[in-house]
Amino acid sequence: MNTSALITMICAQGIVISFAAYFFYKVLTIPPKQEPDSFSENDDELVRKED
Repeated sequence: MNTSALITMICAQGIVISFAAYFFYKVLTIPPKQEPDSFSENDDELVRKED
């Protein structure tokens, strides 16, 4: 393998690894979404139905 092919291969692998590492870091550090409270939607109902 000649020198230019080796440099191209190492650069391509470096770019792919850096993109993968960046997005993996971004997934691990994203704050969790706040889930809605299921009972907050029923606050206007005064009487709950009995089953």
